[in-house]
Amino acid sequence: MLIDLHTHTTPNSDDSFLSPTELVLHAKKCGLDGVCLTEHDWYWSHEAAAQLGKELNFLVIPGVETNTEDGHMIVFGIDKFKFGMHHTDFLREMVDEKGGFMILAHPFRRNFYTQDDIDETVEKVCQKSVFRYVDTIEILNGRGKERQNSFSLELGRRFGWQGIGGSDAHELKDIPTCATCFERKVRNLEELIQELKAGRYKPVDLRKNQ
Repeated sequence: MLIDLHTHTTPNSDDSFLSPTELVLHAKKCGLDGVCLTEHDWYWSHEAAAQLGKELNFLVIPGVETNTEDGHMIVFGIDKFKFGMHHTDFLREMVDEKGGFMILAHPFRRNFYTQDDIDETVEKVCQKSVFRYVDTIEILNGRGKERQNSFSLELGRRFGWQGIGGSDAHELKDIPTCATCFERKVRNLEELIQELKAGRYKPVDLRKNQ
């Protein structure tokens, strides 16, 4: 089952050019089985996501991409803002309280340069405390450059994480790029979190099939 775990729509993410309906219909047309709406610091309600999915006959799951002191976190299981969640340790406590799942999105994308040696960069950043707080990282990001995704892949290997894949869609052209393949059927947020915690998934680069 192919689910895009990282997408953005307008107006809830102010840098996106995709309406929720456009996103879902295009993902459906491209052969995906579901999408997660992970707006920037904005929360879809369970009811609104479920209603959109029902109207378009497609799996739509709410999540969020939260900006923290250690980068962007894709979080499932939290549905509202609480002051202090820009601190990674505080956010981790919130996620644990809700039984959720926390992913470091496109790790250190803004701090990684094309001339950097990947192994040396991984060696430096893997010492950072952020990795004590996340459940896994985004290995494949549809808007990430090849070297950035290679860096994330190597980082995942160091920690023994297979990681997730997501398009990070802001435009139609961003889909299909990357997604996450689940071994079992996922029908809602609770089952998504269950399968993520069980590790029954792998990141997939859909561009290789085009």
